[in-house]
Amino acid sequence: MERIVQCIADNVVSPLGLDSASNYDSVKSGKSGLKRYDGIAMSLMDRELVESACLENGIPAARFTFFEKMVLLSCIKAVRDSGIDPSSDRVLFVLSTTKGNVSLLGNTAGFPEERVLLGVAARQISDWFGNKNSPLVVCNACISGVCAQIEAMRALMSGRYDYAVVTGADEQSPFIISGFKSFKAVSNDFCRPFDSDRRGLNLGECAATVVLKAADSVQDGWQLLNGAIRNDANHISGPSRTGEGSYLALMEVLRNCTPHHLAFVNVHGTATAYNDEMESIALFRAGLTDVPVTGLKGCYGHTMGAAGIMESILSMYAVMDHTVLATRGFAQQGTTYPVAVSPVNRTTDRRQFIKLLSGFGGCNAALLYRLNG
Repeated sequence: MERIVQCIADNVVSPLGLDSASNYDSVKSGKSGLKRYDGIAMSLMDRELVESACLENGIPAARFTFFEKMVLLSCIKAVRDSGIDPSSDRVLFVLSTTKGNVSLLGNTAGFPEERVLLGVAARQISDWFGNKNSPLVVCNACISGVCAQIEAMRALMSGRYDYAVVTGADEQSPFIISGFKSFKAVSNDFCRPFDSDRRGLNLGECAATVVLKAADSVQDGWQLLNGAIRNDANHISGPSRTGEGSYLALMEVLRNCTPHHLAFVNVHGTATAYNDEMESIALFRAGLTDVPVTGLKGCYGHTMGAAGIMESILSMYAVMDHTVLATRGFAQQGTTYPVAVSPVNRTTDRRQFIKLLSGFGGCNAALLYRLNG
């Protein structure tokens, strides 16, 4: 019998709050974590607030980097809420990140040089929970958070594990900011996904965690039905002009549902000229132009390794609240193919959603979640 994969706990740590519920409430009420820092619009964590939260949770300040502290703050609450034993050899830890401790390059701040390696950082997290399994690191550009959930799903369905703690996070640094600037992808103004006046993306910081469980039968709650990763190998930084990889990922997860069953598609929606255009083409080709579309980059910026997990969590909260969240910054349709995006919250009675992401190197990924019961 094929195993069923369920999401049994979650937690989001961001500039909008230190738990999922407060993040959802902030987004639904129209708030954004984006602010201007030296003329650049970004969404950054309050360092003092993170240190205070670490103190409350017994996380030693000197033992962990800032990146690791964000990850731990997200993991600790999700693990606690799940009720699992995180030290069990039936639990797998999965870390989604694109840069990890990249801020240590050139200034180790007293940490060993090897700490910049993603696997070493991931081991700090699993060791904190007393887990002896080798943690899995997923680093696949902007789609890492969706890929991490797919890899965890596959591991659970294989029977090797019963639970997976999947966390995504990234810390912003001059290295990352200068890299995106070199592509001329960054907007100094607050981003406007799918809008005719969009000028580029904003960067953000966040850590988000889901705890996934393998079950032998369908149970009430959130079920991860399917996931797909497709690479169209179009360009090192530019998306396919026909949305090929994104379209193929959508068609794979649509094998498990019809557009009529979807509450919405939560898109990548970076507010760059080519990404939004490509996604609109992929949605059109997949027959999804009438399905509501929602994007969260106007509230959080692009949180990179955290995006696929954080945006999945908030999509779950939205469906449970019968809501299609507004796409902050959107005002006037700005893509060749119109998509059903809105600047205001809408209602829905449907219980499934697709999470769609794209990234550098022509990578694309999609997830399908369903609320049972």
